[in-house]
Amino acid sequence: MPQSISRRQFLKLSAGAMSGAVAAEMAGLAFDTRPVLARTDARLVKEGKEVPSVCPYCAVGCGTVVTVADGKILDIQGNYDSPVNVGTLCPKGAATYQLAINPHRWTTAKYRAPFSDKWEDIELEKAMDMVAERFKKTRDETFVETMTVGDKEKVVNHTLGIFSLGGATIDDEWNYIHQKLLRAAGVVAIENQARI
Repeated sequence: MPQSISRRQFLKLSAGAMSGAVAAEMAGLAFDTRPVLARTDARLVKEGKEVPSVCPYCAVGCGTVVTVADGKILDIQGNYDSPVNVGTLCPKGAATYQLAINPHRWTTAKYRAPFSDKWEDIELEKAMDMVAERFKKTRDETFVETMTVGDKEKVVNHTLGIFSLGGATIDDEWNYIHQKLLRAAGVVAIENQARI
């Protein structure tokens, strides 16, 4: 009586047979497969603690798995348990590792003075103070308390001189407090693509 095999077993057997056929064909056509096999054998297996996370790029919120060992990120892949992307990632999401581990990424606050042609490193605290000072100065210069609408004076208490554009890494909790702060300051133009 023939033994039944599962779909998974059938696919494994088929893949193995096809791989063998391809290897035989390549050897028959005088392709040297040794460099490919050597590279495959030397492939680094990334082992570490797997931490679920979310891709930071767009508003879709694809799930990722970050592999970490000794306090360092080893790999970032799509999370197969995520109902959003079921393990798949777009090209930007697949390159998320480079967002964290990249020798060309700036790791300090940079400042380019007006009319200067070069960037200089500054302390993060100084950069935050500069942003706060410019925010307050712009708000003070552009703040409107009342407007005439038709023949009536209406209280508006807003500024049209500041615009806020958020990114996909801002989750609901951050977005809530961010909106509260900006609306309290009178900012009207607030947009955020994070809808996780």
